[in-house]
This record gives sequence, C-alpha cells and structure tokens, in this order.
Amino acid sequence: MLAQIHFQKRALILPLVAISFGLGSCNTATTDTPVGGASPDGTSTPAASAPSGSSSGTLSLTGAGATFPAPLYQRWFAEYNKVKPDVQISYQSVGSGAGVEQFSKGTVDFGASDTAMKDEEIAKVSKGVVLLPMTAGSIVLAYNLPEVQGLKLPRAVYGDIFLGKIKTWDDPAIAKANPGAKLPKLPIQVVYRSDGSGTTGVFTKHLSAVSPDFKTKVGDGKTVQWPVGKGAKGNEGVTAEIQQTQGGIGYIEYGYAKQNNIAMASLENKAGKFIESTPESASKTLASIKLPENLRAFAPDPEGADSYPIVSYTWMLAYKDYGDVKKSQAIKDMVKWGLTDGQKLSAELGYVPLPPEVSAKVETAVQTIK
Repeated sequence: MLAQIHFQKRALILPLVAISFGLGSCNTATTDTPVGGASPDGTSTPAASAPSGSSSGTLSLTGAGATFPAPLYQRWFAEYNKVKPDVQISYQSVGSGAGVEQFSKGTVDFGASDTAMKDEEIAKVSKGVVLLPMTAGSIVLAYNLPEVQGLKLPRAVYGDIFLGKIKTWDDPAIAKANPGAKLPKLPIQVVYRSDGSGTTGVFTKHLSAVSPDFKTKVGDGKTVQWPVGKGAKGNEGVTAEIQQTQGGIGYIEYGYAKQNNIAMASLENKAGKFIESTPESASKTLASIKLPENLRAFAPDPEGADSYPIVSYTWMLAYKDYGDVKKSQAIKDMVKWGLTDGQKLSAELGYVPLPPEVSAKVETAVQTIK
C-alpha cells in the first residue's frame, strides 16, 4: 500500500473503517467496530481515551472525523509512516459531526471536519483549538443512469430534486437542459447522509444560497430534515447506495465518484455556465475564496465564469495546548509534512492542493500549537 494505492471499484466503500499505520507494517489495520463510532449492527461504542504512546517506543496519534478527506488521509499516513516509522497514526472515518464531538471530549489527538468549528464549539474545548485547512475538494451530484452521460442540472432543478418537487428523470425541467438525452421515465431516488456530516453542511449551505425555497423549508447544517430520499452513512455509504440504485442521485466528494467510476452531473454555476467537476474547475473556485486570518472560509455560491459551484476546504482540528511536548511536536511534524510532501499526493486522489499562500498561513498557525 505504501508503494502505490490501487483503487478498485469498491475500494472506497468501506464505511466506518479505522485506518492505522504502525511501526514495522505498511498495511492498513482495520477493525470491525471503530472507536467512538458505530458497529455494523448500528449500535454505538464508547470513544476510547487518546493513547499516549506504546511500550515499544512508538508514539501513537489517534484522529477521527470527516469521511470527505479519508482516502487522502489514508494515503498520507501510510506514506508518513515510511518517513517516521516511530509514529503510529490511526484515523477513523466517522463523519464530521462525530469527529468534532470526539475532539471536543478530548478522546482523540486530532479531529477532522468539512465545516470549520464555530466559535461556540471552540469555546467548549478547554485545551483550545487550532483550525488547519489541509486540502480542498468538490462535492458532486453523482447519479446512476447507465444510458445517460453528461447530464446537466440547472441550479433550480437540482434544488427542487432535493426538495422532492422534481420526482422523475424525464421531468420537462431536466429534459430542457439535456436536449437529445434519453431520459428514462424512472423515479428519482435521492440519497443523503444519515450521519452528522460536514459534507451535508457544505451542500446545504450551497442549496440554501441558490434556492430560497430550500433555505426556508430545509436550511443548512451537518444534519437536516430531508423532505425526500434515503439516508446512508458516510461518503462511502452514499456512494455504495447510488451504485446499487438505478435512478439514484446523491452528493459525495469528487474523489469517491472518480475512484468508483460513477457519473457526475455538470452543475450550473452563478455565471450561468454548466461546469464539470474537475481538479481544474475546483482550483478556479478555490482561487476566488479569500482565506482570512482565522482560516475559516467558504463560498456557498462562488464567483467566476469557470468556477465549479460546490468546493470547500476540509479542516484538521488540533489542540492549542497538548500539555505534552513530544505529542505536540509529533502533531506539528505530521501537519507540516501534509502541507509539503502530502500536497503532492492530492491531485491523483481527486483533491485540490492548497494554494501556496494558504499553506503559508496554515504553517503559521501550526507554530501556535504547544
């Protein structure tokens, strides 16, 4: 795995798997029941305390959170273990909501979320919080219509799909945007995230920005009351559900769709152009987002004629004061590696490398960790 990660059709469909890399092993260690997550039968398990090291002299770091960056973090931590074999890093892909909760309780060494923590959430963390945007990516509308390629969805149309107002694939509003396409008379099967999700937070902020009706009836947040559809856990679960459901459509991170060869719709942006999700179009969106000093930024309806409309940073959450010099230094070294060598691995997995000026701001923030 350290030499090269090869993704098969279902390589990313591993919901709630704990990813860990340790001394003397290049393989991914998995458990059936992740710490602080959910077991296969749906029952919850208590979060474990963050380990402080092992008797063999290795230092253990545990993290939990967003499924959005999980494939990239998996690759990063595997490669980093080659550089620092005495540091063992375990990351559990449990969703942004669960990740923020475990981080806030102090049961992990770092968290991850696709939406930056709010001031009121930060205030509850006694050890302080340093927000570190580590990469960025697009959220796509992936769909399962084998005979329809290059689907175009206008802003009003995909908002109404997720409101349950447009119910079949041959609806005139979809047909108008796709002349000549063989749209089937098939029910639209919406798939959404059932867990607390930063991906949901980003997607619903966008929908609320482009659809006043959606903003009024549903609103935005990590968890919302969807008026239509079926829920699945994690980007992994939504991806699998779309693959298994003819007529399915759902929102997932670009890398999951790319690695699993799922069709993605072109979305109409603010300038009225239909834009495919690609690393290039996402980079153009990112260039339009100015990151402030607190490193929290998101454009729910970005400017730019060639910008893809749904792109977000994803944040690693670190404590401001670890009370442990060895552990704080290990966190800082890991993050610095992610900002340099780690960024070189982003594009091949479908993520957007950080602009140099953003990496510089994050590096400055890392220096505040004690």
